[in-house]
Amino acid sequence: MSRVYNFSAGPSMLAEWVLKKAASQMLEYRDSGQSVMEMSHRSSEFKAIITECEQRLRRVMGIPDHYKVLFLQGGASLQFSMIPMNLLIKGHADVIHTGQWSKKAIAELNKIGRADILASSEDATFSYIPDVDALPYHADADYVYICENNTIYGTKYKKLPQTGNVPLVADLSSCILSEPIDVSQYGLIFAGAQKNMGPAGLTVVIIRDDLIGHASANTPSMLNYQTIADQDSMFNTPPTYAIYICNLVLQWIEDIIGGLAEMKKRNDQKAALLYDFLDHSDMFSNPVKPKDRSLMNVTFVTGNEALDAKFISEAKAQGLINVKGHRSVGGMRASIYNAMPMAGVERLVAFMKQFELDN
Repeated sequence: MSRVYNFSAGPSMLAEWVLKKAASQMLEYRDSGQSVMEMSHRSSEFKAIITECEQRLRRVMGIPDHYKVLFLQGGASLQFSMIPMNLLIKGHADVIHTGQWSKKAIAELNKIGRADILASSEDATFSYIPDVDALPYHADADYVYICENNTIYGTKYKKLPQTGNVPLVADLSSCILSEPIDVSQYGLIFAGAQKNMGPAGLTVVIIRDDLIGHASANTPSMLNYQTIADQDSMFNTPPTYAIYICNLVLQWIEDIIGGLAEMKKRNDQKAALLYDFLDHSDMFSNPVKPKDRSLMNVTFVTGNEALDAKFISEAKAQGLINVKGHRSVGGMRASIYNAMPMAGVERLVAFMKQFELDN
């Protein structure tokens, strides 16, 4: 059976180069006599892997020296709690509400302090990003929080809030490594790995040094960034195999693709092909304001639920899987992360054209 094109929002496709490299090292990593999955995280072999992974991430993203890179577990969802536990000093943070994931972050923040919602796009089913220049930021807020790319609704910030001395905290789970960014504009970046970085089970936090060390004394050790930073992400057993795969993904981006500028070109081309079809289709439409469209998650509908269901079923039969939209919004969604080749998007568009002719 040939491999399918997997348009899932996550866990998502991995590049075949990565999978083949991992397969070749499954029984024995280099000359260690063992699989990475069997290694002690305290071994010199694994310490070399995690060190190399961090160094590659720093090179690929251009992470400044005064930022720590932490490899964690618990998914991005645990960060909804860890961030306020570590960063709330005055007790409140500004939030721009753009969908389900910011809603969950707000709920957890409110258990520890207070979320001040500066703007929301809920009035239009989160189909746009609020104007970040027109918001009443609080100079005494502990941080400003955004979900930069919204997987469910297919929106993306094209301009970051200018927050002055207040740190910007951003959930980059579904757009990290998709394009070059200026890390210095953020106080803290976090991302679940299972979209653009590797398999589920790993979460990466990139945090400015001065934001570490402010958790209260009763914060559990495992939830304190200071603990993780002091132990170089080795306070307990980290997700070793997921870190190994993340390192291979970064090697693929760096050595095979040629870095994030080249990755951005690829992603622009894929998204342009799909959005151009949607904009000229008589059957399918994209609900997002064009200026706020995501490069990674493309949502679309026919306007008829029965027709949507037929499309999803027939797409699967064609090897185009996981195009069903999130249960909260319905319709369809094509997540075209880094590992999705142009051939996959071309196949999807060709199928959509034929489906439109047949129905």
